[in-house]
Amino acid sequence: MNGKRMGMATIRLERPPRVRAWAAVGGKKEKDGPLGAEFDHVFSDTMCGEKTWEQAEVHLQKVAVGMAANKCKLPVSALDMILAGDLLGQCVASSYAARGTQVPYLGLYGACSTMAESLAIGACMVDGGFAQRVCAVASSHFCTAERQYRFPLAYGGQRTPTAQWTATAAGACILTAAADDCAPVRITHVCFGKVCDLGITDANNMGAAMAPAAYDTLRTLFSDTGTYPEDYDGIFTGDLGQVGSRLLCELFSRDHIDISPVHDDCGKLLFDSKQDVHAGGSGCGCAASVLCAHLLPRLADGRMKRMILAATGALMSPTSVQQGESIPAVCHAVVLESGGKR
Repeated sequence: MNGKRMGMATIRLERPPRVRAWAAVGGKKEKDGPLGAEFDHVFSDTMCGEKTWEQAEVHLQKVAVGMAANKCKLPVSALDMILAGDLLGQCVASSYAARGTQVPYLGLYGACSTMAESLAIGACMVDGGFAQRVCAVASSHFCTAERQYRFPLAYGGQRTPTAQWTATAAGACILTAAADDCAPVRITHVCFGKVCDLGITDANNMGAAMAPAAYDTLRTLFSDTGTYPEDYDGIFTGDLGQVGSRLLCELFSRDHIDISPVHDDCGKLLFDSKQDVHAGGSGCGCAASVLCAHLLPRLADGRMKRMILAATGALMSPTSVQQGESIPAVCHAVVLESGGKR
């Protein structure tokens, strides 16, 4: 096994890529939430000035990527690669957003884990010398997700207490090679997760379906790196919500490990309980926007020194749920540290 692989599934990046710039874009509900003032741009209209919700989500991604690239003083066309994903069939929001950029594009699908997946793959590409400038981006839109996975909004169906609210948001990060010492954040380790399935069949309880995957990946990361929860300033999952976060802490408590002092969840951070989101936020854009609006700035200015983003995804479709299938899940983790120099 080569020197970059640690233990079961963790990769140590020998030349840790830098997160040079980032941008978070959201909608009205996100603006009204606790992190609203931290977004780079928010839309007051869920249509984002477009004719359809799907086109609105495309616009979210375009704006996020453009703003992140602009912070680097680079045109989008100067990127070596775009790694992007969303919740829609064929990842159409991502592919349409990349259309016209003339940049090589990899469409990714990890459900709500997509931002961590794109960061992890992008970091490996940069560390391996296969690219110098990579954009990792993910998005979601409440209305497009409801139309695809649940009911038409006009139906007015009631949501269960365990249901989560899909974020109308996007987040984009520009990763550059280790020589870029001016970048304030670096990615030191990534851990690609396994598909876990404990037999949950309730499509309105994503937290319960995804918590075992978060537990498995984090436990693997700790074991592979010889670290403990207290070695990190924060361990941020996304998006387990209220229900899944409690289950994750319970799973670790069986190992006599208390992660609660350093654990929080992007789905809990994005919205306030008064916003009627039930168990919290979800969607590819939830972890992506919380990372870019709230977490990376804290690493950049030293309020946090080391953190884990462990984003989780429920790998199901409306068809599989209707056929009575259980809901498998996956979690990918990325270790981010402050400071341009190693």
